[in-house]
Amino acid sequence: MYPEREDRSAIRDLLENWAVWRDAGDWERFRTVWHEDGWMMATWFQGPAAEFIRVSQEGWAKGVSILHFLGGISIDLAGNRAISQTKMTISQRGPVQGIICDVVCTGRFYDFLEKRDGKWGVVIRQPIYEKDRIDPVDPSQAPKLDAAKLAELPEGYRHLAYIQEGIGYKVKRDMPGLKGPEVQALYERGATWLKGGSITPQMFFKQSA
Repeated sequence: MYPEREDRSAIRDLLENWAVWRDAGDWERFRTVWHEDGWMMATWFQGPAAEFIRVSQEGWAKGVSILHFLGGISIDLAGNRAISQTKMTISQRGPVQGIICDVVCTGRFYDFLEKRDGKWGVVIRQPIYEKDRIDPVDPSQAPKLDAAKLAELPEGYRHLAYIQEGIGYKVKRDMPGLKGPEVQALYERGATWLKGGSITPQMFFKQSA
């Protein structure tokens, strides 16, 4: 009787399951939130969902600790397509100059979703990185960060990038933040998606990349 309500409920379940199943290492159920051509954009990884799951499993086995916490969800529906924005934090624990630290990054998950054969799934997930901070787990210790290196990293996720590059990941430097041309371009892609236009992962990379 209320198809829009049912769609919104299904999308909300999907978004919440993404965080719980990914962080719990429930990889088989985690696969179900994506469509087969799903694509993940993150600071440390950009590629197909299947590959994202594989490298996440590898990181999990090596002790890489990345957790997600969700807040409010906004959903724009247009038939069998949707754009969702979910308030979130990404928490990563790791060594910085031999001192175990937590980095917490606040932002939004911006998702391109589609209903196919009666099932909603993620087509593209693009986080928006708004601000972050770093804290030593033991407050009596504090790493001495390289100020010059830190200044080179994007404002919205510079501490997250710092710790990720420190453990060997290659970090994408032009991810969308709270303001700026990158996030405006993302909003335009979202509007195109809702109008039935074509969106491809290649649009999320600079032409020179």
